[in-house]
Amino acid sequence: MNFNFTAMMQTVTAVLTAVGLKILGAIVLFMIGRWLIAVALRLIDSALRKQKIDATLIRYINSGVGALLNIVLVVAILGFFGVETTSFAALIAAAGVAIGMAWSGLLANFAGGVFLVILQPFKVGDFVTAAGVTGTIEEIGLFATTLNTPDNVKTIVGNGKVFSDTIQNFSANPYRRVELTAQLAHGVDPQEAITLLKPAIAEVPNVLAQPAADVEIITFNLAGPVLAVRPYCNNAHYWQVYFDTNRLIRETFANAGFPVPEQHYSVRGGDELRLAKTA
Repeated sequence: MNFNFTAMMQTVTAVLTAVGLKILGAIVLFMIGRWLIAVALRLIDSALRKQKIDATLIRYINSGVGALLNIVLVVAILGFFGVETTSFAALIAAAGVAIGMAWSGLLANFAGGVFLVILQPFKVGDFVTAAGVTGTIEEIGLFATTLNTPDNVKTIVGNGKVFSDTIQNFSANPYRRVELTAQLAHGVDPQEAITLLKPAIAEVPNVLAQPAADVEIITFNLAGPVLAVRPYCNNAHYWQVYFDTNRLIRETFANAGFPVPEQHYSVRGGDELRLAKTA
């Protein structure tokens, strides 16, 4: 058998040339694809910002669209090399299921973050209770929400837990009610105490005139009647009004000469009990 070296070299050269051109074409396709993806993401970002859409939601959309377009680009490059893309798509789907099962917690947090951004139960700067944590919202991230608690502790909570739990937004309404009580002694006329407190509370800084503060008897105990004292204020002034009103209650009752509340017990027994005590 004659060995034709020249023909073999021509064949190798032709194959290498074809492969090289394929690789070069794939590189060019990749670069053009990446450039087009970047242009598309910039256009989407610009269009969404013009619509005044929340910045966090824009990041979510850009991340999702970018990931999808990159997958399409990879599939297109594989198709350019002659790889059967149908099988590759099935492989991606299987990998997606496996990754989803392994990262179920992260995906739940991601989904929770999407719903938080879309439904907007709160925004950055709101004072809320979410997932059992009370504080001011500092950041709503892709996977977690960051709060600063009243004692200045930075707390990070997964979005899945935030969205699946009860959310209380104290900043959503223009005002909130301060809950206080005032204990009276048995000998004090509750109506007199109410008459003294109502105009005094209206003078506390940042207490709203409307709705007017509520001062009423809420219950009775062994020391005497208990008043519910409930001024209204903006959430930003809650603790200032809380402490000032407490101080006002003390000063008002002291200036009026009200006696200190005391619990009274009455112990009664028969003759045998009294004889036992005297013995």
